[in-house]
Amino acid sequence: MPHRPLARALAALVALFAAALGAVLVPGTAQAAAVNYVALGDSYSSGVGAGPYDTSGCLRSQKSYAPLWAAAHGVTSFNFRACGGAVTADVLNDQVSALSASTTLVTITIGGNDAGFVNVITSCRFGSTSSCTNAVNTAKSFATSTLPARLDATYAAIRNRAPNARLIVLGYPRLFETNSCGWLAMSTYKRTILNEAADVLASVTASRASAAGATFADTRGYFSGHGVCAGDPWINDISGIIEAYHPDADGYRYGYLPALNAVTG
Repeated sequence: MPHRPLARALAALVALFAAALGAVLVPGTAQAAAVNYVALGDSYSSGVGAGPYDTSGCLRSQKSYAPLWAAAHGVTSFNFRACGGAVTADVLNDQVSALSASTTLVTITIGGNDAGFVNVITSCRFGSTSSCTNAVNTAKSFATSTLPARLDATYAAIRNRAPNARLIVLGYPRLFETNSCGWLAMSTYKRTILNEAADVLASVTASRASAAGATFADTRGYFSGHGVCAGDPWINDISGIIEAYHPDADGYRYGYLPALNAVTG
């Protein structure tokens, strides 16, 4: 009789150990790690082109890839700080303050506005062939000479503010298909050199992301066959001033989101 309490205690201890071991060995029984996600960047992260937009003044859309990913993965917390028109200085001054040691995931698109995206597109859409060529060459020169240091500083600031986070840098798509596209479209030559500029920007961004220990998610392949002039375009043409040459809702859902999923699993 005196030994029964001890026996019951030992049995309870064995049961507790078995339950704990089962939680480790049986998939789905262990508690999922917290995911604290902060989405930084420019209009290609805020969702310009997809609409509708919030009242922040940053043209943030819930149809952008970041909120779509957060919703699909049931994250612990999600802070959407990307802002249309942002350059690297805006990320440093206005966005990285959202990061902390508890942040576990950061995504960002940045660099296109630093390289003069709006000026290049405007010059090529409304200007002559020579003005388009000059604007593209200026942007490519900036991307290879000045932009790398700006990207390095931006990624370093993110690392400093969120030392425990995985940083994923998403690139920009090629905006155009180069097939015949009607007499109102940009010439094949202009569309070709704009795509080549996108390739230069992707190369520079991928290189600096790698140097920072970040993951680069290349979106170009996902948008292939869906640029402006495609039968099923995922990039807005000039029909909307704000949305022009940004992904539409399909572009974020079927272009950007799969590119992000491919590197996050």
